[in-house]
This record gives sequence, C-alpha cells and structure tokens, in this order.
Amino acid sequence: MAVFDDTRPWSDKLALYPHRIDWLGGQIPVAQTAEKISVPLEEKEPLLAECEHFLECIRTRQKPLTDGQNGLRVLQVLEAAQRSLQQGGQKVRLEGQEKKPYYVHPTAIVDEGVEIGEGTKIWHFTYIMTGAKIGKNCVLGQNVFIGRNVRIGDGVKIQNNVSVYEGVELEDYVFCGPSMVFTNVLNPRSEIERKSEFRRTLVKRGATLGANCTIVCGVTIGRYAFVGAGAVVTKDVPDYALVVGVPARIVGWVCECGHKLSFDEDYQAICAYCGKKYRKVSEICVERIKE
Repeated sequence: MAVFDDTRPWSDKLALYPHRIDWLGGQIPVAQTAEKISVPLEEKEPLLAECEHFLECIRTRQKPLTDGQNGLRVLQVLEAAQRSLQQGGQKVRLEGQEKKPYYVHPTAIVDEGVEIGEGTKIWHFTYIMTGAKIGKNCVLGQNVFIGRNVRIGDGVKIQNNVSVYEGVELEDYVFCGPSMVFTNVLNPRSEIERKSEFRRTLVKRGATLGANCTIVCGVTIGRYAFVGAGAVVTKDVPDYALVVGVPARIVGWVCECGHKLSFDEDYQAICAYCGKKYRKVSEICVERIKE
C-alpha cells in the first residue's frame, strides 16, 4: 500500500506499507502488517512542475507526457471502479474497450445514436450527428460532416471537405468527390428558420459526383450517373447520364464501370472497357441490356 500525505515533510510525504494477507488453512485470511518505508521525494511541487511542462510543450510544440487521452483513460478507470462497487465487486469492462467493427479516428466526433456498418472508416476531424445511419465498408475522408438522420448506403466513398446535410440520402456505392456541395433549402435566409422546408435529395446507387460540383436540393441523381467536376445540378439526372456545366446538362452516357458509351445507329452500345451492353430508349433514357 502506498500513502501520500502532502502535510508531512518532504522526506516523509510518500510512504510504502508492504502489508500482506496470509491464508490460514487456505480459507481464513490473516492480515500481516508491516512497518512504514519512507520514500524520499524531490522537493518540487507536482502541480507547478506540471504547469511548467505544459507551457514548455506549448513553446516547443513537443508532445506532453500526459494529455487529454490519458485523462480520459483515468476517468474511464474511475467510472468502471464505481460501477464495480455498485454491482457488488463484479468484474466490469472499461467503456470504449469493446472492439468495434469499424474505425473512427481519434479526432472525429460521432454523436450518440449513430449507426455505423462493419468495415467503415471515418477519418480526421469528421463530425457525424445523431440519427445518421452509415452502411458497411464506407470511407469518410477528412473534415466530412454528416447531418442528422442522413442515410448512407454500403460502399460509399466521401472525399475530404464534403458536408452531407439532413434531407440527403446516398444509396450504395455512391462516390462524392473532394469539396462537392449538397444543399437542403432552396431559398435560405439567415434570419428565417426553414428547417421544416428541407427538400429531399436522392443519389442513387453507383452515381459519381465530381470534385467541386454542387447538387441543388430536391433533385434525384440516377443510378450510375456521372456529374462532372464543377457542374451545378438544378434538376433530375437520368440513370447513366453524363452531365457537365452550369447549369448541368446531358453531354453523354456512361457505363456502370464509369467509361463513356458510344451508341450505334440502332441505339445500342457495348462498353469498350467491360463489355456491358446498353440501349438508348429516348434522348433522356438509357437502360442496360442484361443477358
């Protein structure tokens, strides 16, 4: 047992008592007390030393001997000890000790009530609000924001600096390029509350949203559609459509693998990359021919 008494002289502040318990007949505990052993300490105030070390770390930008993570672990141990006492001394598991089937970087913030699928990775400085649901094997890059009640499917990749606001839904295997933009109100005003007017935006399976593009709220991006970098989408985009420009317009069609299609006189196309076949039904409709 170790005892620290700050009221004692420096030579006697810290004392060790090597007590022990012997078991009589293997069943009856018998306490064996021992004499105190004083441990001499350096005559330096611990709190003063800690403050000096902290200031030195700020000045030199070196990592401190202890930080907030250490403090959190101490609190977790104390909290677990309290739960153990309340449960009659039963063994308890430290909070956060359970191995999670997904990864969240220490700088990321995930609110309570968020569902995250197996294999998903959430990187630096990302914030996910309560009620959001994220599927399996997704990747959320640095500085991503996920609003309340957002739905994200499996295999979605969201690159750095993307905000997915409440009212947006991303189906499986959607790709959001770096710094692309979603909105959820058509006519926002800072002084007028319009949360009840959020418009739903749906991005269907396999669609790609290029870097720095903007998706105005209330539209649907079709399956495997491809929005070019910097485009501004103001209306629905059909399945397999390639759209570019401001405002975005259809300039071609793409395969599920992402390569551009060329249609013959019979309005059919075979992807030169993967061999999938397509039929052009109208100027705004293309469908895949499944064999």
